[in-house]
Order: sequence, then structure tokens, then C-alpha cells
Amino acid sequence: MATIHVLLVDDEAEFLEYLKSRLESRGLTVFSAASGLDALRTVDQQRIDVVVLDVRMPGIGGLEVLRKTKQKHPLVEVIMLSGNATVESAIDGLKLGAFDYVTKPCDMSDLLEKINAAYARKETAEEKIRLARLDRIVRHPMAVFDKEE
Repeated sequence: MATIHVLLVDDEAEFLEYLKSRLESRGLTVFSAASGLDALRTVDQQRIDVVVLDVRMPGIGGLEVLRKTKQKHPLVEVIMLSGNATVESAIDGLKLGAFDYVTKPCDMSDLLEKINAAYARKETAEEKIRLARLDRIVRHPMAVFDKEE
């Protein structure tokens, strides 16, 4: 099984480090960002499978980071995280394409389960795309020379 690449985004430094060390000890490759801007840079520069994203941060908030991430990297799955979750922010996040929503403090086994499920959904979507491309090439061999969309 491939290693899951996770990006943790939270403006609380102690919580970020704690969560990072817990996930790394379970074999995940973990990147961290303390702001929305850092998160957007990391998603552009690294292979990221799942983002665990705090809703409320100074500067660019979690919902805006979610929106921009999904626009540029639609297959990256995002799990919203909040210490003061509201039904409205959960619904907004899900409408924007978030995979799921967890509250702080989060149960580690629950978070790991959600990360694994989000990764599985991303892998399934990528496999469907690979199969569709392969089918296109088999049906139209010259399609191998077409530009990627």
C-alpha cells in the first residue's frame, strides 16, 4: 500500500505539531502549514492526497483554502477541522467539496479512519481517470498523441 501524503493546516502551533507527530508515527507522510497561504503553496508544490484543514484561521480562512484547493487540485480530498464547529460551516465546507468534517479535539482513530477513507476515494477517482484514458487510447490509438486536458 502506498504512503498517504497528508497536509495539516492549523494556526495553533502546539496542536499542529502534536497531530503531525501522531500521524507520522502511524506511517503517514505529513506536511504542515500554519496559515492558509502556506497551505495553498504546499498543495501546489508537494504531492498531497488529503488535507486536514482548520476552518478558522487568520488571513485566508479554511473555506477559502478549500475552495482554491478544489479549483486547482480537484482530486485532493479535504477534511475540515474546527474547535468551534457550527452546522453552517460544516454545510458550507461539504457544499464546496470537503470529504468530511471533524471537531477538535479529534479522536485519533476517527481521524485516521477518515483520512484512509478520503485517500481511498481519491485513489478510486484517479483509477477511473486512468481507465478512461486507456480506453480512449485503445479505441483511438492516435489519441496517445493528443494533449492532456
